[in-house]
Amino acid sequence: MIEGIFVEGLIYGIMVLGVFISFRILDFPDLTVDGSFPLGAAIMAQCILSGTSLSLALLLAFAGGVLAGVVTSLIHNHLKVPNLLAGILTMTMLYSVNIRVLGNRANVPLLNHDTVLTKVTELLSGIVPDDYILLVFFVLVAMAIKLLLDIFFRTDLGMTIGAMGNNEQMVISQGVNPMTLKSIGLGLSNGLVALSGAFAAQYLGFADVGLGQGIIISGLASVMIGEFLILKSNRIGVLTLCALLGSVCFYAVMYVGRYYGYVVNMTPNDLNLIKGVLIIILLVLTQGKKLKKSAVKTVVKND
Repeated sequence: MIEGIFVEGLIYGIMVLGVFISFRILDFPDLTVDGSFPLGAAIMAQCILSGTSLSLALLLAFAGGVLAGVVTSLIHNHLKVPNLLAGILTMTMLYSVNIRVLGNRANVPLLNHDTVLTKVTELLSGIVPDDYILLVFFVLVAMAIKLLLDIFFRTDLGMTIGAMGNNEQMVISQGVNPMTLKSIGLGLSNGLVALSGAFAAQYLGFADVGLGQGIIISGLASVMIGEFLILKSNRIGVLTLCALLGSVCFYAVMYVGRYYGYVVNMTPNDLNLIKGVLIIILLVLTQGKKLKKSAVKTVVKND
């Protein structure tokens, strides 16, 4: 049970890192995520069914997500559509695209097909206890992606993207085109989301056009949980770690809700209600923290 929670949390943690980039670094409320997540799953599924190299399949899933993010950026930048609406438009169009990618089917099973996870299981069997093979693999994958993001956001380009999220006008005054930065940021964000979808499809054993329904809420809740549980920091390494830990905590709550909700007469249909209530509670607690800090500062100044 515990290893299952961590595996699920880390798989979706890759998606949470993507949401963290768009919402926290770019300050761009991007709803493309609900479409790019199943897009990654659909591309991965079709590649597996067609016998494409698994490493190439993962790369194609990532590229599909990047393209989705760039489309949202182009709609926002060149058509002057508000960022929220631009994401909704891309998400809506991706529903049809995803069905096309799945061969005009809403669901494609991957049972009895070789996947990255079956290959890893075969490779590590006998070296790592069978129950912990996927856990070890996803810890390595999640940490590798986290470290690469940390390195990227310490480069000049990464720091400029972060600066744009805080003050776009300042970036413009430095002669940098914010449109290009938004395209790069949203492309990277949705690429990670699609990569998470590709891993999720292999873990679940199927790709479904509805896999991304409400995934943005899960991502936001995970980011907020991570920020609430861990001390406030501006260091990118700490922030990305918070996102991953927040994902594990969030999916632990969802796991308990799925398997023990019957005690309070809850059903799987109530999970979206739990997500919404959880976010509201976090917002209230976060607001309380801010008010408390503000009150402390006021007292100090008066003294």
